[in-house]
Amino acid sequence: MVREGDDVGALVTEAIRASGANVTDNTIVVVAQKIVSKAEGRAVRLDAVTPGDEAAALADKTGKDPRLVQLILNESRRVVRQSGATLITENKLGMIMANAGIDQSNIDDGFALLLPENPDTSARAIAATIAKDLQVDLGIVIADSTGRPWRNGVVGIAIGVHGVPAVLDIRGAEDLHGRELTATQIGVADGIAAAATLLMGQGSEGLPVVLVNGLEYARTDSRASDLLRDPDSDLFR
Repeated sequence: MVREGDDVGALVTEAIRASGANVTDNTIVVVAQKIVSKAEGRAVRLDAVTPGDEAAALADKTGKDPRLVQLILNESRRVVRQSGATLITENKLGMIMANAGIDQSNIDDGFALLLPENPDTSARAIAATIAKDLQVDLGIVIADSTGRPWRNGVVGIAIGVHGVPAVLDIRGAEDLHGRELTATQIGVADGIAAAATLLMGQGSEGLPVVLVNGLEYARTDSRASDLLRDPDSDLFR
């Protein structure tokens, strides 16, 4: 189990060597957000949290622990919607998520796990360690699971990216019939994260790292924030 202070890049390097996996500069390593957050000390003891009036009021409405609600508010820019036990916020990373992405699964009792403060920076650090140890410049995607409006089921999304296109803009290209594509932008990093989290699982699988090989892509200095729709073009805000 990953603990605060662990070097995720070194753990991934050790696992690659132990598995005998073949990695190249075109390999993408998908890392579960949970182990990154644990290593970066983002686990918070609930008994160290003092809820304020807003948290107490929302806790009454949702039935959640008011200390957890306070953490959610601390990690959020705004509350988007509350209905029953559901609390949707825009977190400090700009993502719309349930509970600001805070989770209590697969961690010690009495703790809540926050998202990394800067997942893109975390991805770059993991890549740098692997490059130093294995002499390969891998792409990195830090993946988390989230729900989606109007659709059931959680899927993986990219919250941190290094060396992989977050979004591939193919506007101006042609379809099979020669028609120009005018709106198509492909969420490459989200697609990679979604595929990898199918293998990782959501429960007790204990598989927080997946290697992706065979996907052709151009090296890029993109960021996970490239996946966030500009508020001015968001029809649902």
